[in-house]
Amino acid sequence: MALLQFISAGLPRVAIPTTVHGDHLIVSEKGAEPDMKRALTEHAEVYEFLSSASRKYGIGFWKPGSGIIHTVIFENHAVPGGLIIGTDSHTPNAGGLAMMGIGVGGSDAVDAMSGMPWELVTPQIVGVRLTGQLSGWASTKDIICKLAGILTVSGGKGRVIEFFGPGTETLGATAMATICNMSAEIGSTSCIFPYTTAMGRYLTATKRAHAAQAAQGVQRVLLQADEGSDRYYDQVIEIDLSTLEPHVNGPYTPDLAHPISELGKAVSQSEWPINLSHAMVGSCTNSSYEDLDKTRQLVAQARDAGLPRFKTPFLVAPGSEQIRATAEADGILNELQEAGAVVLSSSCGPCVGSWDRKDVDVRGKERNSVVSSFNRNFVGRHDSNPATHSFVTSPELVTAFAYAGRLDFNPLTDSIPVESVEGGKSFQFKAPVSRELPAHFATGEDTFQEPPSDGSSLSVIIDPQSDRLQLLTPFAPWQSGCATDMELLMKVKGKCTTDHISPAGPWYKYRGHLENISNNMLTTATNAFLPGNDPQMLGHTRNPITSDVEVVPQVARDLQGRGIRWCIIGDFNYGEGSSREHAALEPRYLGGVAVIARSFARIHETNLKKQGMLPLTFDDPLDYDRILEGDRITLTGVEDGELAPGRQVTMRVTPREGASWTAQLNHSYHAGQLHWLRAGSALNHIKNTALAK
Repeated sequence: MALLQFISAGLPRVAIPTTVHGDHLIVSEKGAEPDMKRALTEHAEVYEFLSSASRKYGIGFWKPGSGIIHTVIFENHAVPGGLIIGTDSHTPNAGGLAMMGIGVGGSDAVDAMSGMPWELVTPQIVGVRLTGQLSGWASTKDIICKLAGILTVSGGKGRVIEFFGPGTETLGATAMATICNMSAEIGSTSCIFPYTTAMGRYLTATKRAHAAQAAQGVQRVLLQADEGSDRYYDQVIEIDLSTLEPHVNGPYTPDLAHPISELGKAVSQSEWPINLSHAMVGSCTNSSYEDLDKTRQLVAQARDAGLPRFKTPFLVAPGSEQIRATAEADGILNELQEAGAVVLSSSCGPCVGSWDRKDVDVRGKERNSVVSSFNRNFVGRHDSNPATHSFVTSPELVTAFAYAGRLDFNPLTDSIPVESVEGGKSFQFKAPVSRELPAHFATGEDTFQEPPSDGSSLSVIIDPQSDRLQLLTPFAPWQSGCATDMELLMKVKGKCTTDHISPAGPWYKYRGHLENISNNMLTTATNAFLPGNDPQMLGHTRNPITSDVEVVPQVARDLQGRGIRWCIIGDFNYGEGSSREHAALEPRYLGGVAVIARSFARIHETNLKKQGMLPLTFDDPLDYDRILEGDRITLTGVEDGELAPGRQVTMRVTPREGASWTAQLNHSYHAGQLHWLRAGSALNHIKNTALAK
């Protein structure tokens, strides 16, 4: 979608180094080779579009199978002291190499690609002091899982997480990347570590010794926290690595943190499905060589003890072609396969919902539990099944769980019966040892398409009849009076991530076709006016004109067809999670005017602004509770000349019965952003500005 927006801007070439990555579309099912073959067939036109657009506009293209964007960036492009923005919320992964990585929406990326200034509200800084050293089963995944429990999914909004202290010197580069990557789950703007010798080792191992040498020259001046920095942080959190306990977080939210010693009790009290249906190692968070090697060590222990195979179905996905080739050369993948693992392609796979799952009744919403080394575990995130209870933890705990088959297993204290041994012998795992780097990285296949020096004579390939790709039509400019007597499309209750607003999984195939993907809008969100305990009511709302209960996008299209404007009411931290701009494009495309919430996640709020939607927050969050089904909403103070930085908007609510009432709303627009709203979108404003020159 970012490429389609850049094309709409009418510019000849990107102004800064840019790469495109094809990591989300490969559906996991049978294993790397058949899954890749299926992807190259099913998504041929999308890959051809990405390739042709990249050539024309001077963009590097990492072809499908190259790996997950953040891993590939870490291996090839990340440099200490640099700044990178990416259209994925896990872009802070680069902080593992002392590079500031910030996740943005596609429109923000287009600003940068066009050579325009990219802006960000100055964040606060949370300092996390690490002392001691990890030991036993504790890993860097436990650092961020514990931090998520402390700060919650919204505690990092408008803040950068900066690690400091002697404990930072004890961690490997990819281990630090794990922490920075998953900082997205606390809503942080970014996350970064100081430059360490481990980063130098990693840069040298990945053929960037020159970058390590340059970083060492400015390490104390630019790449480390100044002496006494803790006096200037907005908040300081202390974590003693020596006493850190392994954590398992979930289900349904990555900040529901359980120390492993307390997990069994939580499982029993909450009546979560105790038997595990799947165990998975991979994702941009935990698919490094070190992660796969730890998994291999535990497999070897189990095999030597008489447990040749996993008890639970086990999936593993290397983070990149380089990691895959290295793990294959070192025999890691073969050992895992002999234990029953299915090795997937080097892509996002089940972590983002690209999983053709057959072992449970997904359509029937069969209750089950899965454990993974992923970063997110929202409702329906992996398999579109809202009854899948997903728990995230370290790769080593995932592996131990896969042999036990139960969620209440604690490898620190529990043993596993070995049925093949006479006399009822049991086996207890020993914690694996961290090996941060291989002897050398294998190259693997060359999957990078270099951009030509001049692509002006080349064409972008899009079939006009395609149901997968569609050139964007500019949104109409702001129309005076459009925020008057708006119908209430839906009042969203509780957690509403961008996965709820624009679900992934099978919908990924339509990410380049706004008209078609808009049919998934809010289809997994909970409506405050419908029975919340009925999973069949997810994504439904009552049509305010016909009173029929229908799926949300169907009602939105009906209202749009009648020329009726509408708005959405949201709860706290509306739009958390992925940077998915479709979650803002879809309501705009279907005729929405405003989203009024108790609070917003940073990226989604910006995305709404960029697409010409009005994101507003209740001045008094309790006013959310006063909104009733059938209410009509009018906003005053939003017209040209009225809406201004720091000036509140008045909401008048007209119920079906009873008197109207008013409430005050806030917004975060600055003067420059108001042009986006009036032009109809930020992209329209870019084009208007370019034409004026």
